[in-house]
Amino acid sequence: MSIYALKGRFQALLRPLVGALHRAGATANQVTVAALALSLAVAALVHLRAPEQPLLYVLLPGWMLLRMALNAIDGMLAREFGQQSRLGAYLNELCDVIADAALYLSLLSVPGVVPHLPWALALLAALTEYAGVLGVMTGASRRYDGPMGKSDRAFVVGLLGLLLGLGLVSAPAVNGVLVAMALLCLVTVWRRVARGLRESH
Repeated sequence: MSIYALKGRFQALLRPLVGALHRAGATANQVTVAALALSLAVAALVHLRAPEQPLLYVLLPGWMLLRMALNAIDGMLAREFGQQSRLGAYLNELCDVIADAALYLSLLSVPGVVPHLPWALALLAALTEYAGVLGVMTGASRRYDGPMGKSDRAFVVGLLGLLLGLGLVSAPAVNGVLVAMALLCLVTVWRRVARGLRESH
């Protein structure tokens, strides 16, 4: 199970906006790079200012939702308007991993959080995406299996940001959630490799 399963419905809601962006001259690669730049800006703001102004943690759920929309939009522009390219494939994978890492590492700003945990999540998240991409190299499809894919991680980190911003959780809860996410990332890597191998036979 993964939130990724809802992607089709999400895309249907975005289709009118995608058409408008195409008519305005926007390209998939521009959307991809813009999403990365804004992710880095949000992560930096949260990391630097949220300890003094905890309400800034609420930026995380808002941005995670908007970023998921931008990720869907760039893919739809590429597929539905003939903008697919080799450069776009590289940008799509690399920008996602960098943006994810920056946003997870913004949780280092939570007073009392164990520093190793956001770093471990960033590393294991990158590993899950690498395992997904390797499916293509072995004759399978790009794997998006859960239980802790990109959309799932965005939901959990966004929820943490909301709860932190409202003062409803503190470092012990954040540490526990990060440990659980890291373990579920390992499960996700295993499932993506196993299902990729099964598909390529």
